[in-house]
Amino acid sequence: MEIGIAVLLGFLLDLLLGDPHWLPHPVRLIGWMIAKGETILRKLLPRHERMGGAVLTIFVTGISFALPLGILLLAGRVHVGLRIGIETVFCYQILATKCLRVESMRVYTYLKKGDIPNSRKYLSWIVGRDTENLNEEQISKAVVETIAENTSDGVIAPMLFLIIGGAPLGFFYKAVNTLDSMIGYKNDRYLYFGRFAAKLDDVMNFIPAIISAWLMILASFLLRLDAKNAIAIYKRDRHNHASPNSAKTESVAAGALNLQLAGDAYYFGKLVTKPTIGDSNRRITIEDIPLMNRLMYMTAVLSLLIMSAARWGILFGLGVGPF
Repeated sequence: MEIGIAVLLGFLLDLLLGDPHWLPHPVRLIGWMIAKGETILRKLLPRHERMGGAVLTIFVTGISFALPLGILLLAGRVHVGLRIGIETVFCYQILATKCLRVESMRVYTYLKKGDIPNSRKYLSWIVGRDTENLNEEQISKAVVETIAENTSDGVIAPMLFLIIGGAPLGFFYKAVNTLDSMIGYKNDRYLYFGRFAAKLDDVMNFIPAIISAWLMILASFLLRLDAKNAIAIYKRDRHNHASPNSAKTESVAAGALNLQLAGDAYYFGKLVTKPTIGDSNRRITIEDIPLMNRLMYMTAVLSLLIMSAARWGILFGLGVGPF
């Protein structure tokens, strides 16, 4: 029961507060552990990059799971209300619904003003590609893509793991996701060192990405977007990405909004050739950014309702009670 309450309240706190920069965030601690651990392990295992990356991944994910679990167990011994309160804060910190909207709408705001330099600057905060030479249409496309992809990585997947295993499992997922974002690149530095983390991220996101895609299709129907085309493009283009999971929600978004996403982009000064997702039925405009955010929010709400109902149904069937 406590987990269901904590996830619901944490989601509401996320929608209300987002991720203010002044508030210490556990993901920054996870990032610090990854950076420090990489430095140490590269010195200890200079000729065994794959082993070093695997050790780092196991250590960071283990600490990310065990520390919140220990805190919650101790809090539960004091009072169940204290445990629920702490787990609520943990759930709030794990979810990134409002943060995704705020960061993407900052880019939108500067685009509305015609301020391309600042649009590029703040876009670089939320995407991995090079942004210094992008025009208005390319910036808008990049924002829509990152909202679509992070609807799964930043909202639906962590919510699923929270519903299943509470904050400890949620932080385990966030650690895997952060490891992938920091060392999961296929470049000279991380091709071997980041292999274990990247593969683990692919495995953990496989089912959540599919769930996210179908929830987004349902959300597009409720928002009266092109849900029929969303299904068609998902079926056709859901594998058009180097990652086995990233194109799932991107293909739904491309179909629902009747846009073409993905394609070639520059990373670290090098052109990376990528297949496109969707059809270019119309040009992308800056107004597609708030539209994509509405689709993301509706998907998040549906996810909370359906996952909570599923958990309630399973536990009720087992005679445990709601949530």
